[in-house]
Amino acid sequence: MTELAAPAIRDWDYPRGTASVLLMLRFAEERGIAPERLLPATSPEELRAPERQLDAHQELAVVRALCSTAGSGDDVALDLGSRYRASTFGIFGFACISSTTMRDAMEFALRYLDLSFTFCIPHVELDGDGVGLVLDDARVPPDVARFLVLRDLSAIHTVMRDLLPDISLRRLEFRHPVPDTVDSYVDVFGLAPEFGAQQHRATLDPALLDRPLPQANDQTVALCAAQCDELVARRRRRSGTAQLVRERLVRLGGVDAGMDAIARQLTMSARTLRRRLTEAGTGYRQLLDEVRHALAEEMLNTGVLSVEDVALRLGYAEASSFIYAFKRWTGTTPAAYVRRSVPRVPPGR
Repeated sequence: MTELAAPAIRDWDYPRGTASVLLMLRFAEERGIAPERLLPATSPEELRAPERQLDAHQELAVVRALCSTAGSGDDVALDLGSRYRASTFGIFGFACISSTTMRDAMEFALRYLDLSFTFCIPHVELDGDGVGLVLDDARVPPDVARFLVLRDLSAIHTVMRDLLPDISLRRLEFRHPVPDTVDSYVDVFGLAPEFGAQQHRATLDPALLDRPLPQANDQTVALCAAQCDELVARRRRRSGTAQLVRERLVRLGGVDAGMDAIARQLTMSARTLRRRLTEAGTGYRQLLDEVRHALAEEMLNTGVLSVEDVALRLGYAEASSFIYAFKRWTGTTPAAYVRRSVPRVPPGR
């Protein structure tokens, strides 16, 4: 067995756009459920701002509210998943549609997975049975795991059909027990699944991987990839677990409390914190440097604090260590930065 490509993330705790939550609010409204019952503190209008982002836990809260109001049955989850179209994913979805083949689209989707709305992490495996799309729900909270497995796989299948309308599954397996009826499964996936399996897996004909996509355009994909790179970088910098760490370091004034202390504040182990930061494309020392850099420039820009004062406030034992770090961040010394940035007041004024 070989993996087509490694997913860019290994955990659902990544920052997200608002399209998925807006879709769930519309889905609930169709069932007579007011948006404020799913998202009490925020109006749908606020979520439509182009740059608005949500923490994954906020979206998870909406999922839980939807389950408690609209129901958590398999039919609800599958119906919800089928509402996700390639266009729901914005530039990410447009890139997938414009890919040359289904293989290219899958590789692109895995590379930019944190621009999706999945909670279950997909893996694409190639073996003698065909192409296996396996959903990993190991880190999904148990109370919504089954619902999200069905929603996510239904959404993935729907998007794949947007890309290649005649696509079909060879086999479908789920770990959970046989439900009372499989009608909704057949409606969405086109076949009855096997239940009580070892993993959640959809199997496709490997020949589908190299089928040309009807809307393929290499130039469009290249343009979309550049925009996706920028969007991913911006989200990783400003949200999720990394943002929680960043906020705590700012409250400490850039003083290094140590990753163990920050992890305790976030009610997780240092190992979990390290893993989540790695999955977000950053690390504790990188975030500490980022915060210290920003605070250092703010303090130096006041024009009233000496280099030694700034070093002390940021927790450096010696000014020389701070000067070395500042030069690494900016390419110049703190003194040179002040001369260039802080306006001089003419004598006698």
